[in-house]
Amino acid sequence: MQLDLSGRTALITGSTQGIGYAIAQGLARAGARVAINGRTPERVDEAVRRIQHDVPGAEAVAAAADVTTEAGAAGLLEALPQVDVLINNLGIFGAQPALEITDDDWRRYFEVNVLAAVRLTRSYLPGMVERGWGRIQYIASDSAVVIPAEMIHYGVSKTALLAASRGFAKEAAGTGVTVNSVIAGPTHTAGVEGFVYVLVDPSVPWDEAQRRFMREHRPQSLLQRLIEPEEIANMVVYLSSPLASATTGGAVRVDGGYVDSILP
Repeated sequence: MQLDLSGRTALITGSTQGIGYAIAQGLARAGARVAINGRTPERVDEAVRRIQHDVPGAEAVAAAADVTTEAGAAGLLEALPQVDVLINNLGIFGAQPALEITDDDWRRYFEVNVLAAVRLTRSYLPGMVERGWGRIQYIASDSAVVIPAEMIHYGVSKTALLAASRGFAKEAAGTGVTVNSVIAGPTHTAGVEGFVYVLVDPSVPWDEAQRRFMREHRPQSLLQRLIEPEEIANMVVYLSSPLASATTGGAVRVDGGYVDSILP
């Protein structure tokens, strides 16, 4: 398949590392101009340089902004008024006993994981509709469907993304703009390594810690290993391409078979 995004601009939130960076890299390889987002200009600039090194000839621009605030999102929109592909990747997670999750914790997870994505969709969707083409994606999680006991606030926030994605897909019906969510399974990132070592003996080597984590805390996985960020990115790049024009309103799984369902 020829995944050609030449002439398209893609904004990927939270893309200085991990899944977001892998997505930016994949979109750049497909020819898109990628806008790298993070809160710290120094980290954003470093990620731009890495993209340009990893993907020779890539066009990457810095889009430093805290999109979890109205002011930050407004500043980003002023600097980058038009995008063709919006990837709402930014998110936070962490283990916390259910009865110890405070109102402030719940609000923070909603602000970062849900409202930031909704705000950017509200900002960029009208322009996509006017131009008759666009792609919006929300990076959700298996935790949206299989709510983890150790972080139900995270799971609930990701469930909300599935609903937001479906709702905005209806808003964009018949316009040439598609809106989807990607259900990512347990993925190998620096943040997840830290999370694994919260739940598994930190004195054991990483390979053993990963095996124990999957066996003890994610036994439903059919892959039986953590997913690599590039494997998530492959699906995102496809959904961003013209070839995915008939896929909208969906929750597409890249979960290693973690969610026990015969439906997508």
